[in-house]
Amino acid sequence: MVMKLQQLRYIVEVSRQNLNVSSAAQSLFTSQPGVSKQIRLLEDELGVEIFTRSGKHFTQVTPAGKEVLALAKEMLRQAENIRQVGEEYSNPRKGRLAISTTHTQARYRLPSVIASFRHHFPDVSLHLQQGTPQQIAAMASDGTTDFAIATEGMEHFSNLLLLPCYQWNRTVVVPKDHPLACRTDRLTIEDIASWPIVTYVFGFTGRSVLDDAFRKQGLTPNVVFTATDADVIKTYVRLGMGIGIIAHMAYEPEQDTDLVALDVSHLFPPSTTRMAFRRGMWLRGFMYAFIEEFSPHLTRRRVEEAIAAGDQDAVDALFRDIPLPVF
Repeated sequence: MVMKLQQLRYIVEVSRQNLNVSSAAQSLFTSQPGVSKQIRLLEDELGVEIFTRSGKHFTQVTPAGKEVLALAKEMLRQAENIRQVGEEYSNPRKGRLAISTTHTQARYRLPSVIASFRHHFPDVSLHLQQGTPQQIAAMASDGTTDFAIATEGMEHFSNLLLLPCYQWNRTVVVPKDHPLACRTDRLTIEDIASWPIVTYVFGFTGRSVLDDAFRKQGLTPNVVFTATDADVIKTYVRLGMGIGIIAHMAYEPEQDTDLVALDVSHLFPPSTTRMAFRRGMWLRGFMYAFIEEFSPHLTRRRVEEAIAAGDQDAVDALFRDIPLPVF
């Protein structure tokens, strides 16, 4: 018998599904007995158990199984790269691109980018998934998506290469009749700390930078409501729950006519949004095009230099002196 890629997919998916064979079979669009049979055939060929069992259930990954799984994941990644090479040369303008990102990116930054990309690559199907920064990074890390776009949380995944895309800062939004709305001088951090605050959940959209700025001034912000969605934050600002602190790009003058935006970029350091993808992933031509559409300074040449650079410190050094767009 010869080892099959299908068997490797089965053991990797079982591992990903917390050893639940039924869930793995459902994810792979096959039967549970078929998955179990193929895993047993692979174990018989290797002469070792990959999973320990209790009755018909897998209970844990064996030491040998951990090594097999690591190699299986790499083999599947390389198999996917081979498939991508074939598709690039047979039909370079057709394919699939999956992106994981936060609500802020999906709602405020990506629409114009995707519209332009679709105009140039109408035969590439796009798939957008939203989640927390950790979920977003995990999707790119395990191959569920090709690219992850977020401001924080992705640096914890060592198999991801992170590219700096743009910088952004914050805006305070208040109703038109709010006392801060008529201020003509620049707000201080003490001004903001004196009001109830409605802002992002910790771990989302640069929230850690916000908290650090208050902490450095010895202040504790009175955060009364948090959300992952800037539209939700603005809704509760309108209800009078507090002043809102949102990404500047999330304030839309034409739609948010009942709110006043107050610049606070002098109070908080800018945050950097990054795009991440798996190290060793073979990028197709339209993938390079999407990256450059999202961030024009990320040309194919620069991305290829980043891929060749090695560790993340070397990648960061490549972009240290390149000014980033500001949104």
